[in-house]
Amino acid sequence: MLSVGMSRSTAPEVRAATTAASPWPALWALVIGFFMILVDLTIVTVATPTIIDDLQASVNDVVWVTSAYMLAYAVPVLITGRLGDRFGPKRLYLVGLTVFTAASLWCGLTSSVEGLIVARVVQGLGASLMTPQTMAIITRIFPAAERGRAMAVWGATAGVAMVVGPLLGGLLTDGLGWEWIFFVNVPVGLLAFVMAWRRVPTLETHAHRFDWAGVVLSGSAMLLLCFGIQEGHQMDWAPWIIAMIAGGVVLLLAFVGWQRLNRAEPLVPLSLFADRNFSVSNVAIACMGAIAASFGFPLMLYAQAVRGYSPMEAALLLVPMAVMSIVLARLVGSLSDRLHPRRVLAFGFGCSLVGSVLLVWWLEPGVAVWELAATLALIGIGNAFIWAPTATTANRNLPLRLAGAGAGVYNATRQVGSVLGAAAIAVLMDSRLAHHLPGTAARGEAGAAAIPDPHVAELFSAAMREALWLPAVLYLVGLVAVMFYERPTHEGFEAR
Repeated sequence: MLSVGMSRSTAPEVRAATTAASPWPALWALVIGFFMILVDLTIVTVATPTIIDDLQASVNDVVWVTSAYMLAYAVPVLITGRLGDRFGPKRLYLVGLTVFTAASLWCGLTSSVEGLIVARVVQGLGASLMTPQTMAIITRIFPAAERGRAMAVWGATAGVAMVVGPLLGGLLTDGLGWEWIFFVNVPVGLLAFVMAWRRVPTLETHAHRFDWAGVVLSGSAMLLLCFGIQEGHQMDWAPWIIAMIAGGVVLLLAFVGWQRLNRAEPLVPLSLFADRNFSVSNVAIACMGAIAASFGFPLMLYAQAVRGYSPMEAALLLVPMAVMSIVLARLVGSLSDRLHPRRVLAFGFGCSLVGSVLLVWWLEPGVAVWELAATLALIGIGNAFIWAPTATTANRNLPLRLAGAGAGVYNATRQVGSVLGAAAIAVLMDSRLAHHLPGTAARGEAGAAAIPDPHVAELFSAAMREALWLPAVLYLVGLVAVMFYERPTHEGFEAR
């Protein structure tokens, strides 16, 4: 059992926070920083060719610019969620925001790809400190009956950031240079810091006996798994990569076993998973993390290599998805507070599944732009009904003393899903290109310029179309999972 304590110095602040007229200013302050760190998951993609030229780097080097951020973000996020419980979520959020903003300046000033990779690692660590605190703070400052609307904003932020990253990356790279995809974080980070300092309440902390064995086991397991899976394709699944992944699995099993044996205070209270809705939400968000990391690659390669779009023009294809997430955010939040999560999430996954299958069906060289836009809008509608309700339902039944632990597990699951999705789509695209275009230059060079041969372009399009079955299958897995949701237990929820 956790021992809950609160220092005398923080008690007045907590009382003031609980009697505040509205928690919404705090939410908007948190959303700014949360949006920034999620945008940085995808913003580098469009700038990759420019970074290769300016820093005289290889393609694999620049892939590591994104991978380093993703790994540094994913590995500690379980631990940082619990640190927020121990030292206060506001304090951890501000520390992480400071680290992230300073590392962003470092990224823009670096003159070598090695330096950029190191700076991205530090940036990822800052993001890892921030993310669990946003979810934990929302859970604690909003009453249960209003939490759905708050999580709708939080979830819509994740959905919009997924598509705004490439758009913003293309705009800044074309207009000011790749360095500005990082420099832009500095003024935004400063604004986010001031707003969080002023608006986010200081919440009570929980006195923990920290599970250092759990920290070592979980951190090592996630590092080995994430690194092995992310690099497996690049290293042609060498024996040492397989051994690394197997070692990660062994350590993960050892971590779970230790959590069961630790009667004092485990890092991850396994009682979290006694709540079926929390468990189902973790399956759903793992699917969404994998989709977010995998969906854009085949589509962007198709747009540039087959249709001849510039990076900015290709990124504009994702606008319908972003628009739907923004337009539907308020409606989804209201529904999340009133309707059974099974109904809301099943609708979302069902819409996105239909849209994904249509995209696979229609992704031909000569398909009309409006058909692509309509299909992506349908996927965006579905996503709007997934991101926020999943987050809301995950923590809705958990006691507030476990808010940090629950947020850490939830966000770690999403990030691990992202790493798995990125690795899986890389393997799938390569295998389909090898099948349709064996030994041709299009396998290595497509994307830098339009493929001039119509026959080769058709085969390349077929490869990307088949790769897009991965997100479609993940939407199907999510749809099956959310059918197991139970009705939330908080008062005021309408059983409809």
